[in-house]
Amino acid sequence: VQLQASGGGLVQTGGPLSLSCVASGRPFSSYAMGWFRQAPGKEREFVASISRNGGSTLYADSVKGRFIISRDNAKNTVYLQMNSLKPEDTAVYYCAAKSGWFGSRSATDFDSWGQGTLVTVSS
Repeated sequence: VQLQASGGGLVQTGGPLSLSCVASGRPFSSYAMGWFRQAPGKEREFVASISRNGGSTLYADSVKGRFIISRDNAKNTVYLQMNSLKPEDTAVYYCAAKSGWFGSRSATDFDSWGQGTLVTVSS
């Protein structure tokens, strides 16, 4: 499956931003999806993931209560709504797809990755 993430940009602290990731090539509903991020000089880290039907979600503690992951299987798209953004949320955000029903916190479980979209939160 091919993944194309979009929606990144510059936002002020406390503001919202919404990311999208469109999938193509194989049935989108066959995949659990996830969002990861990588800040400059840091390891890639888990942000959120969602099961194939959207009924189960996982969040990193650092974003729980601020970010919402969702998906629209009819549009082959997974979303990440980010609210109350902080400067420490600045990173390149990647969407990823994995086989199986449920999402995962582990990047190694994901088979396909998008190209990343940069989110910059100014203080």
